[in-house]
Amino acid sequence: MDKNPPCETVLEHNRRYIPGGISSVNRSIDPAITFVKGEGAYLWDNDGKRYIDYHAGFAPYFLGHNFAPINQAAAAALIGGDSLFGAGPSIAEGRLAELICENVPAAQKVTFLNTGSEATSLAIRIGRAVTGRSHIIVMQGGYNGNHDEVACNVFNTLAEVGPRVSPGEYPLRPLGAGTTVTQTHFTHAVNYNDLESVRYVCRRFPVAALITEPLLQNIGVVKPAPGYLEGLRALADELGFLLVFDEVKTGFRHALGGYSQLSGVTPDLVVYGKAVANGFPLAAVGGKTKYMDSIIDPDPARRPFVAGTYNGHPVAVAAAIETVRYLVANKDSIYPKMETMGAAMEAGILDIFSRRGITACVARQGSAFSFYLMEKPPADLHDIIQGHDFARDVALRRALIARGVFFVPIATKQCSLSAAHSETDVQFTLEQFESAVAAVW
Repeated sequence: MDKNPPCETVLEHNRRYIPGGISSVNRSIDPAITFVKGEGAYLWDNDGKRYIDYHAGFAPYFLGHNFAPINQAAAAALIGGDSLFGAGPSIAEGRLAELICENVPAAQKVTFLNTGSEATSLAIRIGRAVTGRSHIIVMQGGYNGNHDEVACNVFNTLAEVGPRVSPGEYPLRPLGAGTTVTQTHFTHAVNYNDLESVRYVCRRFPVAALITEPLLQNIGVVKPAPGYLEGLRALADELGFLLVFDEVKTGFRHALGGYSQLSGVTPDLVVYGKAVANGFPLAAVGGKTKYMDSIIDPDPARRPFVAGTYNGHPVAVAAAIETVRYLVANKDSIYPKMETMGAAMEAGILDIFSRRGITACVARQGSAFSFYLMEKPPADLHDIIQGHDFARDVALRRALIARGVFFVPIATKQCSLSAAHSETDVQFTLEQFESAVAAVW
């Protein structure tokens, strides 16, 4: 193949060996683009075109693509002779654990895995082990991994899930074939921001754990209503299930202690990924000592099994150590900068929609933002599927891509600023946003 073949040529080649040509179906986009370089806030495709990136590989690149100090730390782990020894304790792993436990109030102890899906699976398993129960509660529109029990009800039509019910739960809609979620009947989907439906499920089933993003970022940015997270904490204490915060997207992006630190609500277990290693494959489950120590319970009948050849891989651990150290050292400048740029982006987009008489809103938390073509930010998935213009959303994103601004062309997907973005980048983006709006409306 040529050094810089057209994207269609790349896809045609890859499809001979990879189903669909891409190893993660979430990366399949229209228009198809083959990116060949990422640096800071920018991506380049194989035609040499540069884009300002607001996708950030589904959001891990909080410090920007190929951030030199992190790459250097990862390279040093290889050059220095560290390896995947497969036996015994690791000095680096212990250093990372200490850094996280010192800076994340929700994590008294922590263990490392490779992906967010592995981590959420373990968190649920711990919940079942310590409670002796089997059932779990998930949120409509929340994504908590690709394993059977949570890969459901992520984004559905009204015809698939039916009208809003409260209190109550929704029919399970698996993300794909080959799962058993509709046969085991252990998973219960309720709407976010609906405490009464959580109580409804708990009255009917022995619930081991409720897992949720503390604010939903799989369907843009859906914030908790006042008192909602506090209400989940109170229900968990009253009814005996473990409260699990999936902070794979929110963790380290919004604060060193994650969104749980911002909200003041401490979960029983917390899951991290993505930004914790700035793009290197590492995830973590942390939480209260009494629950984390179930991993080493002397009674095998109460001990959840945790193993993985690549858990605590030295390269990813080195990257994560440098990420956390950098954020600790620079948190007083990075997080205010992200808030300032996020606010400028939000105000600019709202101004463009307003001046053009378009009904729209922006939902934002720090560096993460999303626009919705509806009067006010959504409180749950039903608000979105009933009120948002999905086709025009995608058309606007494609118009931005044509103008050198990469909003992933999937409706409602969160956009992510990084510390590598500049005020000039934001201003250019808003100029292109106005041009794209004019072209689409």
